[in-house]
Formats: sequence, C-alpha cells, structure tokens
Amino acid sequence: MPELPEVEVSRQGIAPYLENAQITKIVVRNGQLRWPVPMTLQDAVGCIVISVRRRAKYLLLETEKGTIIIHLGMSGSLRVLDSTIAVEKHDHVDIVLDSGKCLRLNDPRRFGSVLWQVGEVLEHKLLASLGPEPLTDDFTAQRLFERSRSRKMPVKSFLMDNHNVVGVGNIYANEALFAAGISPKRAAGNVSLQRYKVLVDEVKSVLAKAIQQGGTTLKDFTQSDGKPGYFVQELQVYGKAGKPCPKCGEVLQAVKIGQRNTIYCNQCQR
Repeated sequence: MPELPEVEVSRQGIAPYLENAQITKIVVRNGQLRWPVPMTLQDAVGCIVISVRRRAKYLLLETEKGTIIIHLGMSGSLRVLDSTIAVEKHDHVDIVLDSGKCLRLNDPRRFGSVLWQVGEVLEHKLLASLGPEPLTDDFTAQRLFERSRSRKMPVKSFLMDNHNVVGVGNIYANEALFAAGISPKRAAGNVSLQRYKVLVDEVKSVLAKAIQQGGTTLKDFTQSDGKPGYFVQELQVYGKAGKPCPKCGEVLQAVKIGQRNTIYCNQCQR
C-alpha cells in the first residue's frame, strides 16, 4: 500500500464559525463512511454548538443534547463554506449553521467518520482508551519508559501507538526520533529513561512548530480556510531519503516500519 498522507484538524480555524452557532440542518449525501453515519445524528439539528475541541485526531462538536465526533480518516478534509456553494465530488456531509455557513466534510476514500454520542463523549469506545495529548503535562518520559519495558516493537511504532500518546503521526515520529538521535528501529524496551526524556522534549518541540506554522503540507492537506500549511519547509528527514543528513552529511536511509515510510540516519540515530 502506498504511503498515505497525514491530515490535520484545525480546531482553532473552525471554532470561531461554529461555537455559539445553531445547527439548522444536517445533510448526509453518503452515509457509508468508515462507520455508517447514524440516523441519530439528526438529533443535533436545532442545537447550539457549545464548544469545539479536539481529542487526538477526533474533532468534538459539543451541543446540549450530545456531541458530534468527526474523524478525517486518511484523506478527509473539513471546510467552512457558504452553504449555497455548489457541492463537489466526495462532499459527503454538511453541518449547516444559522449563519448561512456550513461545515463540509470531503472524503475521497471514505475512511473518515461522523458519529453522535449522548452523554460523556470521552467514554465513547473510540476515545476511552487513548493515551495523553503530547503537548500536555500528562505526556512524560516516565510514562513512556514504564509502558515500554520488555516491549520488542520498534520505538517508532511504539511512539505512534495512540494508547501510549495521541497525535504523533508518521511525519512527526520521523522528525522527533531524528532530533532525539534515536534509531526508529530500536526496540522500545531498549530505550533508556534519559533518552525518552530527550524524545518527549523533541516530540513537543516538533508538534509546537507544526502548529505554529499551520501543519504539514502534503497532497491532500488543507487548513480550514483551504490554504496549505508550511511546516514541510522545516522537515529534516521525512521525504528526503537518499539525500545528505542535515547533521552529518551521511546519506539518509529509508525503511518500512509498520508499513509506513521511515527515514533516518544510520550515523546520527542509534
């Protein structure tokens, strides 16, 4: 299977349009996404969007009756548009607001999802077992160290496991491991506490830079306003196999780990 692009949900870009707005209509053109769009989603019609927040790569639109849970899958995108704008191919779901705007989901591969949860949203089966957010104090080297003991899986796969920490996708894992000088092939259980401390710091740094610069520009990525992100300009190793290492000049190597493209330096990463 070819490498699939990472996608980002820009909560900050979408929230000003949705928070305190009333949902006047929900249009489902194709409900056969990763999971069928539930009929109960229509219960959100007439509700006010109280808050827009994120958990991992799930966007949560909280209302007084329940929460709409949106995931973009592998190639989905969300746009805030005038609801009168013509529908394009793969525009599957519109959440129409009293402002005349709508939140529109476009998903060519239909691996995304739009779900409805009544009650505590974090108890939903998709969210309940997720690890901590990487930019919070709950994401610590001690946690990674303890969870990794006796684990033989590559540290890159361990870092991308949402049960350990959420939101560290393939690109960011490549970049953080390079910055930390840790080989992505090293067994997670063979990484010391001290090296996990460095890795945690680098994960936070890489993600903070990506957020500041608008995300990672790849083929299927757009921000909520349709503009590309520019973090791609800061990538040190991802997508640069065969080119000189920016630290030592050795040729960067490529390998598949967990069926994902992995770029690293044999000299700098141990």
